[in-house]
Amino acid sequence: MKITILTVGKIKEKFYRDAIAEYTKRLSKYCKLEILEVADEKTPDAASETVEENIRQKEGERILKCIREDAYVITLEINGKILDSVELSQKIESLGIQGKSHITFVIGGSIGLGKEVLKRSDFALSFSKMTFPHQLMRVILLEQIYRSYRIMSGQPYHK
Repeated sequence: MKITILTVGKIKEKFYRDAIAEYTKRLSKYCKLEILEVADEKTPDAASETVEENIRQKEGERILKCIREDAYVITLEINGKILDSVELSQKIESLGIQGKSHITFVIGGSIGLGKEVLKRSDFALSFSKMTFPHQLMRVILLEQIYRSYRIMSGQPYHK
């Protein structure tokens, strides 16, 4: 299985980069992992809805260029479906059984995902009703994908 994490923006903080590197290493025995970053747009303070929509559109165009035609796309959305760790592992496993060999998880920028990206999504996933920094969300997502593979392979994990 190939897993792509497609994100808006770069990771600047070393502690996030270290955590990402650790989970990337751990996941290497379970799947082929690829992390793609697209440039983010500067959002002015007190930006109007029109300005924010234009930003989401520009970032969305960059995201869509990186999504392969055969990818099953899971967008991270605050209003998506909330799964527990076992359910996420079952989702990933069932996609593999269905012949989906490439899953792309999409993490938007600070103001979310554009309409065209949401249309391309095959599944909307939420980790919480809370908002998290997209840098931290990348670490949380990687940890949960790692946990999913541990669950699938019958290995112990912390509940």
